[in-house]
Amino acid sequence: MLFDTHLHLIYPNRLRYPWLNDVPALNKPYQYEDYERDAARLGIIGSMHMEVDVAAEDIKAETNLVKDIQTLPKSLIRGAISACRPEEEGFADFLDWASDQTLIKGFRRVLHVVPDEVSRQSGFRNNINRLSKTRFTYDICCRADQLYDAIDLVDACPNVRFVLDHCGVPDIAGEVFDPWAKAMRDLAKRPNVTAKLSGIIAYGDPQNWTVEDMRPYFDQTVDSFGTDRIIWGSDSPVCFLGGGLPTWVALTYALTGSWSDNEKAALYHQNALRLWDITL
Repeated sequence: MLFDTHLHLIYPNRLRYPWLNDVPALNKPYQYEDYERDAARLGIIGSMHMEVDVAAEDIKAETNLVKDIQTLPKSLIRGAISACRPEEEGFADFLDWASDQTLIKGFRRVLHVVPDEVSRQSGFRNNINRLSKTRFTYDICCRADQLYDAIDLVDACPNVRFVLDHCGVPDIAGEVFDPWAKAMRDLAKRPNVTAKLSGIIAYGDPQNWTVEDMRPYFDQTVDSFGTDRIIWGSDSPVCFLGGGLPTWVALTYALTGSWSDNEKAALYHQNALRLWDITL
């Protein structure tokens, strides 16, 4: 059984996604019904919606959309990671609003779409520190070359629970391994960070990647963080850039085939349910 910690839903008729204009392959609707069909066939037992970098004015509307989906009969949605703008002065008021939204389990500000200086600012870090010892986590989505900025952010916020998205976005197609692996080992020394094994098939050669292309990056993430600090996510529909949700699920099972039942359960669902205190 898989608990999907990284589902994007795209509703262009209700929300604005400025960045999708530059990604034609993803610039189309991906609605809950599209995902639910595949999820039912693949044994996905629940999902967390991940923000889709909507226009800033639509952040609260995205939460309301996901709340509507959560009320559907037999909905898989168990929570949401909301977009946020920690670099802005209004973050404290936004956090007050979010605290009343039981759907919201955490936040994310994609770092590779803003200058590196943004996450280095004291105001940004002070706002992330507001999440200390709360129910909220903070997802770090950065490129591999930004992992040391991520480490600096984690060190500045030692009481915040962080989740690293997509194994730190390694350059698998370019076969860049050693610098990424060292940064991952260094980040894993911070006990308040959990690594998300999510959709890395999107980072290989889109036509010709193999299991053995993916294995070193998957295994290195697990070796660095241990099976008690890893969670699984699909990154749908972005994973369709590398073959799709069924392909990613099959690869996950192939790469964990030799694991014990307890290790598989930890990655597949237990760690995530514990992290966000979710009951299925």
